Amino acid sequence: ANAGKQVFLEEQTGTIGGHMAMFDKTFPTLDCAACILTPKMVSVGQHEMIRLLTKSRVVAVSGKPGSYRVKIRQNARYVDIKSCVACNQCTEVCPVKVKSEFDAGISLRKAIYIPFPQAVPNAYLVDEKNCTYILSDGKKCGVCMKKCPKECINLNEIDHTIDIEVGNIILATGYELLDVSKIEQYGYGVFPNVLTSIEFERLTNASGTTGGRIVTKTKRFNKKTDKEEWIFSPEGVPPRSVALIHCVGSRNKKYNPYCSRVCCMYSLKFAHLIKEKVPNVNVYEFYIDMRAFGKGYEEFAERIKQEGTFIVRGHSASVEMNDGQMVVRGEDIFNDKLVEFKVDMVVLAVGLIPSPGTEELSRMLGIQRDADGWYSELDYNGSPTDTDKGGIYVAGMCQSPKDIPDTVAQASAVAAGVLGSLTSGKGIGHMSSLTLSEIEARAKTIHTI
Repeated sequence: ANAGKQVFLEEQTGTIGGHMAMFDKTFPTLDCAACILTPKMVSVGQHEMIRLLTKSRVVAVSGKPGSYRVKIRQNARYVDIKSCVACNQCTEVCPVKVKSEFDAGISLRKAIYIPFPQAVPNAYLVDEKNCTYILSDGKKCGVCMKKCPKECINLNEIDHTIDIEVGNIILATGYELLDVSKIEQYGYGVFPNVLTSIEFERLTNASGTTGGRIVTKTKRFNKKTDKEEWIFSPEGVPPRSVALIHCVGSRNKKYNPYCSRVCCMYSLKFAHLIKEKVPNVNVYEFYIDMRAFGKGYEEFAERIKQEGTFIVRGHSASVEMNDGQMVVRGEDIFNDKLVEFKVDMVVLAVGLIPSPGTEELSRMLGIQRDADGWYSELDYNGSPTDTDKGGIYVAGMCQSPKDIPDTVAQASAVAAGVLGSLTSGKGIGHMSSLTLSEIEARAKTIHTI
């Protein structure tokens, strides 16, 4: 966009920012994730050469490199982006509460909401799956429309389809976490204080439901459901001991045979944040192999050891409840013994998987995927961002698990590749359909011996 080229940015959710917007700190520098990301999001939202299409998905692609025709279905937001000033009056009167996706389900939001305060576009949207007015076909509620001072809410808005023509397509569809409830030995979904990594990110974040306080869940009675439930409250009790378990679903033939690459480092980051925020807490870190591969990562790992975290090499076998107290049992390879620790909270470093829709999009574009479901690059060493379809590139986690610096480097490489094809008027054609005779003929044209 800065080179003066038109960009269409298609986003399935109501805001750009992805998973990084959910993070508190980044390793190994412990910089504020929002401080890095938010200015870039604002720049994208205000850029005259970027057309941002939120709540959208690609439904059809045709054409050839340099002239792709893309059909995009843009779902209704039910709120006019240009008119909305994010005054919050609609949310205050909305009677419907559901779990917040941005807070990984540990807090509630309304049916009309803004994903998070720094969202881009900075405008509200309606959750059509939970809005009483939409579900009742206009027969109930609609109080948000009456309350809006700008009259920018239209709960009768319909989805629409747009067609665009582009020369290049960049896939940056990201990742999701493995469904950890399948791994029953850790008690996720059974014991209230067993959390996934992304849930802990939102718990420790200053913009999260507890204001950044690390606390255990408390039990309360829900009058609407007439049941007791466990919730995070700012008045909750901090844990006295926490276990961080690596490789949950990763490097495991039953789930994901590959390493998710980021889990070791973000678990070490968690250990630091817990030690920093909770006085006199015991932190136990169970790992198989410490894969601190990046610049400054090994030094960060050593720093965590010096801060007093108990680093245990060996796979944890189970999380059990004994007389109301969680107990983590595992192995200590260095000392050749089985160990068990009483803990108040367990944080699971859950393995990463391709985002939903990856398979559908790969079929639509004719892009190959590897055995684990990630998009396949043309050549891992020589062309790590190209695909065998000309003019279609991959960037970030959609190609394989990687950390933020590697993602940024790959995205920059893709941008350079796209600009190269646009400025030269030349690009790489489809490689998957080349016959052996065509490859031999091309080789002869560059043969110098």
